[in-house]
Amino acid sequence: MAARWLKALAAAPLMLSALMGSPAQALVPYVAVPEARSLEGAGLGIAQAAARLLRLGQAEDAARLAALTVQLIPNDPRGWVLLAEAQLRSNRDKEAATALAKARELDPGNAGIIFAQGSLALKDSRPAEAVDLIRQGLKLDGKNAGAYFDLGNAYILMGKTGDALGAFERASGLRRDFWEAINNQALVLYEQNKDGEAINRWRKVMAIKPAAEPSLALAAALNAEQPGNAESLELAAKALATEPNYVLESWQKEQLWGPRLRGAAAKLLMEPRLKADVDRAQANAGGHDDLDDE
Repeated sequence: MAARWLKALAAAPLMLSALMGSPAQALVPYVAVPEARSLEGAGLGIAQAAARLLRLGQAEDAARLAALTVQLIPNDPRGWVLLAEAQLRSNRDKEAATALAKARELDPGNAGIIFAQGSLALKDSRPAEAVDLIRQGLKLDGKNAGAYFDLGNAYILMGKTGDALGAFERASGLRRDFWEAINNQALVLYEQNKDGEAINRWRKVMAIKPAAEPSLALAAALNAEQPGNAESLELAAKALATEPNYVLESWQKEQLWGPRLRGAAAKLLMEPRLKADVDRAQANAGGHDDLDDE
């Protein structure tokens, strides 16, 4: 039986040649199927290449390679997480959510995946869902400073400022140089009319990282106490030169500045001695906004 099958197989190319009217060619009589180990090795190699592309900022190319990775090794959650990250950086949030869901299905006890789902919900303006997911993740990893930071931001969007302050304090307690968490503590405190505490925390931030956001926020708060003081003007000028978008109230709102701080910033930016700095920032910002908009 086997001998007849081999003989027929060997004759197949000749028969095809006769039917097609072309010279006989040496056709491979079968398709080689890689072993599972080979597929896994190939998939991991492609995943490494995708990760390198992500580090280089080539998110679209990374997403294509990561998609190939999950085809080769569909049961490895790492490939799905990599695909989700590449899709997120390519602004393909819905596809990223699907990839994260698959990753969690494969590795339900991975707190990092749950935190990523929470961050995505927060980005998609679903703060209540973000809180639920992040709290689930914190039951598995209660010492994740970034997760507490996201939790605080979600609470701000829900209007739960007390819970937000607590979350930001947990974040900075876990990571002492987490200036963004300390900055956001100040944002909450200022809206609670605790100006002195807010100013102290912004000064603490400035000792760690004199970034544009705490610089302008501190300037606005100081100017509200003493209009036109030299420190406020210097801080504001440096902040606007570093990040012109902070001249826009819409941008401030995106960074979770409350109405009280935005109002203080608007008064500061109307200072005549800052006119050249404000005009330059408005020209370089990513959009246009009226400083006195409500």
